[in-house]
Amino acid sequence: MAAQINPSILSADFARLADEAQAVAGADWLHVDVMDNHFVPNLTLGVPVVESLARATDIPLDCHLMIEAPDRWAPQYVEAGAGSVTFHVEAAAAPVRLAREIRAKGAKASMALRPATPIEPYEDLLPELDMLLIMTVEPGFGGQAFLDIMLPKIRRTRELISKHGLDLWLQVDGGVSASTIEQCADAGADVFVAGSAVYGAEDPAEAVRALRNRAEAATGKASWACDH
Repeated sequence: MAAQINPSILSADFARLADEAQAVAGADWLHVDVMDNHFVPNLTLGVPVVESLARATDIPLDCHLMIEAPDRWAPQYVEAGAGSVTFHVEAAAAPVRLAREIRAKGAKASMALRPATPIEPYEDLLPELDMLLIMTVEPGFGGQAFLDIMLPKIRRTRELISKHGLDLWLQVDGGVSASTIEQCADAGADVFVAGSAVYGAEDPAEAVRALRNRAEAATGKASWACDH
C-alpha cells in the first residue's frame, strides 16, 4: 500500500509560498492549515491565499480547517481549489451533511479528531468520509513533539476501517518525522503530514522521498497491511 506524504506549508516561508510549493516536487498533496484564532489559538490564512496557491502549483491542496463554524466555511475552500477539505468534528454542527456537501462539490471529505477526542462515537460516520485525520499533537502550532499516546488510537481507527471494509485514508498530523513516521505506519496510518521535517530539511523534495520510503517499508511489515 502506497504511503502519501503531505508537506505542511505551516512550516514554509509564507512570503514565498509559490516557491515553497515547487520545492516539494513529488509530494502527494500540499497540506494547508487554516486557523481562525478561535478554534485554536493561532491565525494563519484563508480562502484568498488558497485560491492563489491553487493557481501556483499542480500539487493538489489538502486544506485542514482548524476553525469554528466549518459547516459555513468549508464549501468555500472547495470552490477556492482545494482537492480535500478536513473539518474538525468538535466544531461541526452537522458532520454528515457537511461531508456530503464537500463531496458533492467535488472534493474529498475528511474529518479530524483532536488528541482527546475518541474515535469510537464516530464509527457510523466513517462511510461518509474519504479520509480521517488523527491529530498527534494539539492543533494550533507547528513544530510540536509527537504524542506517542496516540498510537493506540491510530490502531483502533485502522481496525474500524478494516471492520467495515472501507476505502478510507487514515492521516496523521503533528510531529511526523523520520523518527516517528514508521511507528505511525505500523499502527495503521497511510497519509502523513510533515511540516518541519520537510521544510526544515536542506532538500525538501528529498525529505519527502525519504519519509515515503520509511513509511512504505514499515507498512510492508505491518500486520494491518498484510491482512489486505
